[in-house]
Amino acid sequence: MKRRLLFGERMLLGDGTEPFNTVIPFRLKGTFVLKDIQHALNQLQIKHPWLKAVIKHDEKNIPWFEVSEKVKIPIRILAKKEEKDWLEESKNEWYKMFNYKEQPLIRFVWIKGEEISDMMFVFHHCLCDGGSAMALLYEFLKLLDNPSAEIGVENPILGIQDVVPSEILNSRGQKIKAKVIGRLAATAIKCIPVGKKPTDRQNDYLIHWKFDKETSKELISYCKFQEVTVNTFLSASLLQAFKKVREEKAFNKVSCPVDIRRFANQIKDDHIFAFGLMIVVSLNKKLGFEENLKLMQETVDKKTAKLNPYITMMVMESAHDALKNFTKLLKNSKSSNDCMFSNLGRIQIPHEYKEFTVEGIFSPSVIGPLGNTTTMVTSTFRGEMDFSFMGSEGYLPYIEALTIRSEMIKTIKHQLESLAVS
Repeated sequence: MKRRLLFGERMLLGDGTEPFNTVIPFRLKGTFVLKDIQHALNQLQIKHPWLKAVIKHDEKNIPWFEVSEKVKIPIRILAKKEEKDWLEESKNEWYKMFNYKEQPLIRFVWIKGEEISDMMFVFHHCLCDGGSAMALLYEFLKLLDNPSAEIGVENPILGIQDVVPSEILNSRGQKIKAKVIGRLAATAIKCIPVGKKPTDRQNDYLIHWKFDKETSKELISYCKFQEVTVNTFLSASLLQAFKKVREEKAFNKVSCPVDIRRFANQIKDDHIFAFGLMIVVSLNKKLGFEENLKLMQETVDKKTAKLNPYITMMVMESAHDALKNFTKLLKNSKSSNDCMFSNLGRIQIPHEYKEFTVEGIFSPSVIGPLGNTTTMVTSTFRGEMDFSFMGSEGYLPYIEALTIRSEMIKTIKHQLESLAVS
């Protein structure tokens, strides 16, 4: 089984010389043996063919996922010494290349302790998005607890035809529209001036924190009272923090990924897939915080309603010849937004199993070579909202990132207190 990488996947893969890795860390309480972990990973590969895929290039140097029955998910084991070992190992895993010609685009790390173990999945970002990763984690824990558990078999996506309905994909009008937009975009990209070399990232960093159950519950109640989503509230708080800390250096723009599964029901929750949609949000500098929340929510709703995953994919698939220029633009042009903010929402994974308990699931971290690395990811597990904030000194100095975190928390707590008082 094989399929050609889609435009977005090729962009994330790059030329194979720079890592673009996503790390999913989690903490388990219990005792484990290697053969059970290996069995669970093997079962995941049986269900999901692309977890057995290597990458081969054809005669035109186009990369293809190609399933190999020989490959196994590599496991690295190290002794747990400190509470924050997972944080340091997450950063270490950012930089470890995948030998994707011979090994799968996924590996596993076990930070082994006597009672508490931290574990992590590491994916190349071209293989898997956050939704897919959470589905794999759910299946892995189920198998680790019960080696004979049934997890089904994935009907894998074999190309754009498995995502875009045939009546749209084969529509003459839609084809022409996609090609015209693709050509215009390709031409525009060629004309945009970019630097000769990328920004020097310098040192990368990862900052982690979480809200306790009470604060997380108050935050959700606040959003319901204001009739806005948690995503909008956190985006507004993040933008306000950037504005306060960076002042004239702030761009007043945060880009937010939108899960394609909301629009394309052909893509199931457990599909191994890595295609994202995106919207950009900003604050109106003339309005107060709560007024901004209402306006931002209206803007988010309008922008989200206009998203069209099918035509977007068709446009991108018509523009493979522009990939090199597009990648150069992302890498070498000056940053125009403050941060990417991704909210995975509530993680629907059980806490208690027969053989162990899940003590925590840390928000994923990701860092790659395509421009501004500043990214915040949040998720909620067992009622606690968890944050990972990553970036690079060359884009956002670490000391400023710490201050932005503090200001964001301050803004959130101020709003929660104002609601409590009212």
